[in-house]
Amino acid sequence: MVTRISLIVTIFAAVLALVATANDTALIPADKSQLNTWFKANVKPLSTRKGELDPNLEFAESAPPKVIKVRQDGSGEFKTISEAVRSIDVGNSKRIIVSIGPGVYNERVKIDRTKPFVTLYGLPNNMPKISFNGNAAHFGTVDSATLIVESDYFVAANIIVANSSPRPDGKTPGQQALAVRISGDKSAFYNCRFIGFQDTLCDDRGFHFFKDCYIEGTVDYVFGSGTSLYLNTQLHTLGDSGLTVITAQARESNAEDTGYSFIHSSVTGIGNGTYLGRAWKTAPRVIFAFSDISSVVTPAGWSVNNHPERDQTVVFGEYKNTGVGANPAGRAKFVKQMTDAEVRPFLALGYIVASRWLLPPPKLAV
Repeated sequence: MVTRISLIVTIFAAVLALVATANDTALIPADKSQLNTWFKANVKPLSTRKGELDPNLEFAESAPPKVIKVRQDGSGEFKTISEAVRSIDVGNSKRIIVSIGPGVYNERVKIDRTKPFVTLYGLPNNMPKISFNGNAAHFGTVDSATLIVESDYFVAANIIVANSSPRPDGKTPGQQALAVRISGDKSAFYNCRFIGFQDTLCDDRGFHFFKDCYIEGTVDYVFGSGTSLYLNTQLHTLGDSGLTVITAQARESNAEDTGYSFIHSSVTGIGNGTYLGRAWKTAPRVIFAFSDISSVVTPAGWSVNNHPERDQTVVFGEYKNTGVGANPAGRAKFVKQMTDAEVRPFLALGYIVASRWLLPPPKLAV
C-alpha cells in the first residue's frame, strides 16, 4: 500500500511539473496582435496553479492582500510612499499592495531585501509619479536611484518613476542618475514608465519581467546583470547629441546565464546614431526579436565599446525585426542574425523560469 501511494505521489508530482513546464515552453507568437491572448493563456492566476509556484510565493498569495493606501490629500493611511514601506514588517510573508493615489511624489523610495511580496500600484488612467534628483556624485551610481528594489517577488503596476537630475554633459563626473534599480529576484513590472538620461534602469540581478512599459534615456539606459524578458516595451532614446546607447548588459562570460530579451518592443527617439547595445563587460547577451526599430539606430547596430577582442564573446542577436533601423545590411560583423532554433530559448517564458513565480498583473480599485 505504501509503495502504491508513493508511486501515485510521484506520478502526480511529475504531472504538476509538466503543467508548470508547459507555460515556460509556449513560444511568444510572431503576430503582435496575439500577444495579450497568449499572455493570458500562459500566465494564469494562482487559483489555477496551486502546487506549481514557489512555496513561499504561493503562501504569500494564498489570502487576499493587505492594502495600504497612500494619498497626498490625507485620505489614506500615509501621505508618502516611503512611510508606507517603512510600516511593512521586516520578514513580511504575505502580499502587501501599496495603493498610490495620483500626484507627484518627490521622494526616494527603497524597498529593503527583508520586505518581500510588496506591490506598488497606481491607477492606469492617472498614474502616480515618483521623482527624485539623486546622482552618482552624491549617492554612488547604484544608490542614486529614485526607486531601489532589493526585495524578492516585487511587483509594480501603473507607476511612473523618474530621476529629475539634469542631463549629463559628458564631461563632469558623477552625473549618472538612475530612475530604478532592481536587485531583487522574481520581480514584475506592468505598464510602468521609467524616465531618465544616463543609466535610467539598472536591471541589476535576478529574474525580471516587463510588459507594456516605457523606458527613456541617453546612455546605457538599460544596464546590469539581470536575466530579463521585455514584452511590448518602448525604448525611447534622446539622441540629439553625443553618444547614445540603449543597453549595457553586464555578463562577464558564457558561464553566466544572464541577458536581456526584448520581444515585440519598439525602438524610438530622436537622432540617428544610437547603438542597441555595447560591450560594457566581456560577454553581454541581448536579443531583439519581432521588434520595430526606427532610424534612430545606427546601421552598425551594436558596439564592442573599443574592445575588438570582444567581438568573439558578445551575444548580440536579432530575429525578424522590422523598421529602417533593423536593416541587417550594415550591421557589425559580430552581430548574429538568429535562426529559429537559436532564438527559441529567448522567445519563451522559460527564459526567466516564469512558471515558478510570474502572475498576472494585479487589479485594484484605487
